[in-house]
Amino acid sequence: MQLHPVDIFIIISYLAAVVVVGWLISKRASKDLDAYFLGSRSLPWYVIGTSHGASGFDITGTMFFVTMLFTYGLKAAFIPWIWPLFDRVFRQVYLGAWIRRSKVLTGAEWMRTRFGSGLSGNLSHISVVVYALILTLAFLAYAFIGIGKFAEVFFQWDLSWWFLSSADVYAIIILAITTAYVLLGGWYSVVLTDLIQFALLTIASIAIAVIAIDKVGPEALSKVVPEGWNQLRFGLKLDLDWSGLIDQLNARITKDGYSWFGVVMMLMLLKGLLVSMAGPTPGYGMQHVLSTRSPREAALENWWMSIVQIFPRFLMITGVAVLGLVFFSPEVKQIISDKGEFDFEKILPYVIEGYVPVGVVGILLAGLLAAFMSTFDSTINAGAAYIVNDIYKRYINPDAQAKKYVRLGYLCSVVLVILSVVIGIARAESIHEITKLITFGLYGGYVVPNILKWHWWRFNGYGYFAGMIGGMIAAIAPVVVNPDINKVLILPFALGISTIASVVVCLRTPAESKEVLEGFYRSVRPWGFWGPVYRRLLEKYPNLKANKNFGRDAFNVAIGIVWQLTLNVIPICLVIRQFRTMWISIGVLAVTSVIMKFTWYDTLGPGAMYMSEDE
Repeated sequence: MQLHPVDIFIIISYLAAVVVVGWLISKRASKDLDAYFLGSRSLPWYVIGTSHGASGFDITGTMFFVTMLFTYGLKAAFIPWIWPLFDRVFRQVYLGAWIRRSKVLTGAEWMRTRFGSGLSGNLSHISVVVYALILTLAFLAYAFIGIGKFAEVFFQWDLSWWFLSSADVYAIIILAITTAYVLLGGWYSVVLTDLIQFALLTIASIAIAVIAIDKVGPEALSKVVPEGWNQLRFGLKLDLDWSGLIDQLNARITKDGYSWFGVVMMLMLLKGLLVSMAGPTPGYGMQHVLSTRSPREAALENWWMSIVQIFPRFLMITGVAVLGLVFFSPEVKQIISDKGEFDFEKILPYVIEGYVPVGVVGILLAGLLAAFMSTFDSTINAGAAYIVNDIYKRYINPDAQAKKYVRLGYLCSVVLVILSVVIGIARAESIHEITKLITFGLYGGYVVPNILKWHWWRFNGYGYFAGMIGGMIAAIAPVVVNPDINKVLILPFALGISTIASVVVCLRTPAESKEVLEGFYRSVRPWGFWGPVYRRLLEKYPNLKANKNFGRDAFNVAIGIVWQLTLNVIPICLVIRQFRTMWISIGVLAVTSVIMKFTWYDTLGPGAMYMSEDE
C-alpha cells in the first residue's frame, strides 16, 4: 500500500509527539522509584482508568477479536471472557480496594503484606517475580508478532536484513520508539501518552464503524454469513455452518475447539471467575491499581476502565469484521496463507487499505500504532519495576540512591525489549496460539495460590511458592515437549498441579506468624476463612468488625458481569444493525447501572468497604 504524504505526516507527527512528551516530563519522572514506576500516586482515578483502558486496547488483541467476530458473529461478545475481561469487575467491587491498601510498589512486594519478610515470604516474593517476568516476556513477544504483521502491510519498503524479515524490522523500529519515551518519562509518560493514544483510538474506532455502517447494509451482510451469525443466543453446540460461504471457517471452528460453544463458554466463565478471584496478575494491571490515590479511587478506576476500553474498541472490531466479510473472500490471495488457510490476522490492515480515505488512514494508523504502544509501554514499565524494586533493591543494594534505581530501570527496560524481540522471532506462532498459551497455561497455574492467599488464613508462603512454581512448570513444560499441543488442554493440567502443590506443601509447613496474619487482616480486612485470626484480634480490639460483605460483593460481581457484557453487545449490534438486541441491551445496561449505584457506588468511601483499623 502506498501511503499518501498526508497520512505519513500524521503518523510521523504522532510518533514525534510521544517522544517529546517523554522528554518534557523526564525530570519529574526520574525523582525516585515511586515517581518513575507509579507517578508518585498523584494522578486522579479517571486519568489512571483511561490509561488502563488504552493499555488494554492493544492491536494484537484487536486483531484476535476481529478473527473471533468474523467467525462467530454476535456470539463473539462472550469470547472476551477467555482473558477474562470481567476481572476488572472484581477489582471494581472489592479487590482493587484490598490491593491498594498495601501501599507497595509492585505485586511482588505485596507478598510481604501477606506472608511477611521471613523465608516463606521471600519464597512467595521470588515466585511472583519469576511469574511476572515470564508473563511480561510472553506479552511483549505477543505484541511484537502482532505489530510486525500489521506494519508490513502498510509500510511496504523491503527492510529485510540478514535473518530478519521486513515485519521483524518494522516491529523493532516501533519498539525502539516506544521504549525511548518510556525510558524518558516512566509512569508519567505511560499515562500521559496513553491519553493521547486513547483520543486517537476513539477517533479511529468511530471512523471505522461509520464506514462499515455506510458501506454494508443488513442485506449485504446476510448474504455472506450463515444463519444464526447475528444472534446472541447459543446452545451447547455451535449452530453455525459456513459451508458454501467460507468453507475454511468450519475447519477453523474445529481447530479452535469451539464446536461445543456452550460448553466452552461455561468452562470460560468458571475459569474466568477463578482467575478474577485470584486478583490481577503481576503486570501493568496491578501497577495501575497501585498507582491510584486511595482504595476508593482504585475501585472507580476499574469501573471507568471497562467503559473507555470496551465500547470504542468493539466499534472498531465490528467495523473491520463486517467490511472483511462483505468485501473479501477466500479467493483473495492476500488473506490466504501459504498453507491455504484463511489468514485472519491480515483482515484488519487490508480493510483499512481498501476502504478508508486519505487523511483518515493516517489517523487510523496512528491510532492503531497507539494501541500497540499503549500496551507495550505499560508492560515494559511494569516488568522493569519488578527487576529493580523486587530483585536489585530488595536483595542486592537496598540503600542505593534514587537516581541509581531509576537508571537501572532504564537498563532493565532495554533488556526486556531485546529479550522479547528474540522470543518473538524464535517463536513466531500465530497470535491466537500465543493468546491461548497465556490465558490457558500461564493463567491456569496462577489461580489457586492467589485465591487462597486472600481467603484462607492457614495458607502460607511455602504453599504459595510451591503452587506458583508448580503451575508455571506445568504450563510451560507441555509446550516445550510438544509445541503443537492444544493450549486449551494445558489449563486443567496446570490447575491441578498448582492445587496439589499449594495445599500439600502448605499443610506440611508451619502457618505464618500471628503478627503477620493479624497485620494483614487489620489492613486489608478480607472476607473468607479468617475466623481464628479475627477472634485473636477481637481480644485486643473489641470494636473490630469482621468483613461480612461476601454476599453483597458476590451480588455486585454478578450484576457487574452482566453490565459489562452489554458494553460488548451494544456496539456490535449498532454496526451490524441488530437494533432489537441493541435496545434490549441498552435497557439491561440502564437497569444494572441503577442497581449498582445503590449496592456498589454508595458504599464507596467511609463505611463497610473501607473500614479503619480501629473499627
